Amino acid sequence: MARDRFLLYAVAAVVTVVVLAPLVAPGYVLRYDMVFVPRQPLNWELVAPAQGLPRAVPIDAVVSVLTQLVPGWVVQRIALGGVILLAAVGAGRLVPTERIGVRLLAAVGYAWTPYLAERLLIGQWGLLVGYAALPWLVRAGLELRAGRAGAVPRVLLAAAPAAITPTGGLIAFGVVSLLAPQRGRWRESTVAVVGVALLNAPWVTAALVTEAGGTSDPAGVAAFAARGENWAGPLAALLGTGGIWSAQATPASRALPLVPLVTLVLLALAGAGFALLRRRLPPGASTRLLVLAGAGFLLAVLGAVPGTADVLRWAVAQLPGAGLLRDGQKFLAPYALLLVVCVALGAERLVTRVERTNREVAGVVLGGVLLLPVAAMPDLAFGGAGRLWPVSYPADWQVVAGRLADDPGGEVLVLPLSGYRAYPWNAGRTVLDPAPRYLPATVLIDDTLRVGDVAVTGENMRLREVRHLLGAGRPAVETGVRWVLVQQHRADQVDPATLTGLEVVHQGTFLALYRNPVVPPSSVVVSPARWAVVVAFAIAVAVVVAAMFRRYASGLLRGNLRSEVQTLEDWHA
Repeated sequence: MARDRFLLYAVAAVVTVVVLAPLVAPGYVLRYDMVFVPRQPLNWELVAPAQGLPRAVPIDAVVSVLTQLVPGWVVQRIALGGVILLAAVGAGRLVPTERIGVRLLAAVGYAWTPYLAERLLIGQWGLLVGYAALPWLVRAGLELRAGRAGAVPRVLLAAAPAAITPTGGLIAFGVVSLLAPQRGRWRESTVAVVGVALLNAPWVTAALVTEAGGTSDPAGVAAFAARGENWAGPLAALLGTGGIWSAQATPASRALPLVPLVTLVLLALAGAGFALLRRRLPPGASTRLLVLAGAGFLLAVLGAVPGTADVLRWAVAQLPGAGLLRDGQKFLAPYALLLVVCVALGAERLVTRVERTNREVAGVVLGGVLLLPVAAMPDLAFGGAGRLWPVSYPADWQVVAGRLADDPGGEVLVLPLSGYRAYPWNAGRTVLDPAPRYLPATVLIDDTLRVGDVAVTGENMRLREVRHLLGAGRPAVETGVRWVLVQQHRADQVDPATLTGLEVVHQGTFLALYRNPVVPPSSVVVSPARWAVVVAFAIAVAVVVAAMFRRYASGLLRGNLRSEVQTLEDWHA
């Protein structure tokens, strides 16, 4: 019904406004991995990193293209708003029920999970794009199993947003690989699986051609392992879709002693709801969703269990690409979706029983379950209790960007060496250094990740070389970089001897830019390997365009053709 669909979108919009209310203020939300800038340059390091692993491929290239058209603050608001709105609507439409109240319960529940809250507070908005696309992808996969016309392009269009990050792309590939195969429909299934694989081609190709190598520091396994958020420990946190490794990205309400009891209630409802899900979905579909959720949950617990953590440490150090599994909690998204859908159906079973004796009480019960996620984690509202607050970049940033644009060429080394900064103009909130995305140049920032007292070594060999020279007391002029950018709020951590021989280009309140007179301007060498990444991008874009044509343009053409045929028949009659 149109009324039910309007109500679903209205509730999803209200949830979006409640969560993102601070974004009505001007500026950019800069928190941990969430970095948006006014106009992100489209350079080779963002498209195909030569020295680092492609953790931000192809998402950086997508943002760079979009910010050539609209300002970065617009892209950020559309992305964050779209994540919550589409996550809620997608979950609501996925539930196999005729009750609008049950759909609303799923919508609110999926948009108010600890998973979404924690990944939002750590700034991993790209991963949340995949989280929002997941219910739409599962729905399209179920349509493909049912043999519905046009299901293949719907699968590809739902998988495309998820594939903007490696983790999201892997989850999407897992979903389609499990749901698509169906006896008698091997052609459509193969096209869907191959199409989603091609959507992952950009980051896979970038990983194959980078000079960084595919292995990672095994210290990251313990640093990024799921953690307990209250007295019940990490397993209970994961069962409730939480458990992120960072305490700073965890809502304070997750530490409340009643939270594990809420998780038990949800699990009990989900257990009752799964039986209903199995009856209402096509044969075998619910089992495959359970396998998918179980696999994601197992990946999430790997680093938190002593025996499997040892195996994971070995894999990360020895097997290329295994570093993707260090932060296993990221793969909890399919579990979160299945949990929410089953909780909604479990609530439907409960309400149906209560209705036999008292319809008014049944409505209260449904409303109580709907508000339970909000009541258990109220501090997701208003930008995580004010932690997502927009700020403006100081004028220094635009000045330095302009100077580098006027005199292009060469690398920019950012000092002091650190990947994350806590700027006074950002209210002291920690954020990934914006320089690589703000400045039109190849920017070197430290890729060592520090989690508490643990330092996880990065893979960039060029940075290791620079770090070694500076650590030996050598001046920056000997590193081969053409520019040095000093973050003034931590200038006291830069040895004055490091800047010996450099020419001052800009001395501002927040940034100081120096030129190395020894290193002349140089152009970026575009290797065949980087062109291979561009070809992979083109293939992924072609898949999306073909799916859009099949989904919309061909349908429109068929509709016009039927209209012309009907007109001719009417004329002859």
